[in-house]
Amino acid sequence: MHASGAGLQAMEMSFLGNSLDRQSTRRGDKMHLQALLNRPDTQVVLSTDRSLVFSAGGGFTPGHTTALARDLGADPDELIFLGVRPGTGQALFAALLPQGDEELSAREDLQTIDLRAVAMQNMLPEEDLGPLAQARALIHWHRTHRFCSRCGEETKMAEAGYRRDCPSCGGQHFPRTDPCVIMLITDGERALLGRPARLAEGIYTTLAGFMEPGETIEQAVRRETLEESGIEVGEVRLISNQPWPFPANLMLGCVGTATSSRIDIEDDELEDCKWCDRDEVRQMVAGTHPQGHRIPPSISIAYELITGWLEDKIR
Repeated sequence: MHASGAGLQAMEMSFLGNSLDRQSTRRGDKMHLQALLNRPDTQVVLSTDRSLVFSAGGGFTPGHTTALARDLGADPDELIFLGVRPGTGQALFAALLPQGDEELSAREDLQTIDLRAVAMQNMLPEEDLGPLAQARALIHWHRTHRFCSRCGEETKMAEAGYRRDCPSCGGQHFPRTDPCVIMLITDGERALLGRPARLAEGIYTTLAGFMEPGETIEQAVRRETLEESGIEVGEVRLISNQPWPFPANLMLGCVGTATSSRIDIEDDELEDCKWCDRDEVRQMVAGTHPQGHRIPPSISIAYELITGWLEDKIR
């Protein structure tokens, strides 16, 4: 397995532009964190359990003042430190609000928007999308891991949001990132595309699946492809990777060479799977496919794998 230079240059997915200095060695320094919170330019990314919170009106920015975060009920003991913007020293934190989307949307000064919609509609520059992905992934983890998995007691945030400690049994818990392989399988001039039922009508995409313990990237690609489509895979190459905060995945983009061609869908992962030649894929990209089939949006690594293969930038 190796990374392809041409493939890496072709990748322009969302959520890659996180340039924050995370200052991981200072997360336990409460005086340092408080000094950052006291700065007038510090911002807090606010989120409900489903969406991000933005100002309604002009000045669409990823963060809010610490005063607004406090007024909206953000728990000061549950503030997550994201990092400091290079060059300016501006600190960025994140917080989960107690209100839901409906309650906040009823306010005239606020609006709630899903991160996927923010990315697809190009509402913010890439240097802001990366920190928002970081914020949403961490907020999801804290929201779903408030209790100790060892003894069941409620845990407390530590290390500025990168650990939760159990005061009862002493257990320490850390945020998780789940690696997923996402792969374009080819047999020369054809690409293998599948259609999971959960996707919007008409979308065909690359196959994908979670890595399992004790498994290499190549093994995961071969196993998932065989399980979902019945296709056997030989050579596997890692092309690129992408943080995918839905809720907290790392997508490992690969290209694999098929060693068989007969498709056999045995499980319920896909409702359809087919070999597509370059002409059909071009129709999908252009929106001219006779059956209305199309590929995923450009924010995803699947789009980059498919279009990279179509343009001969990925082999």
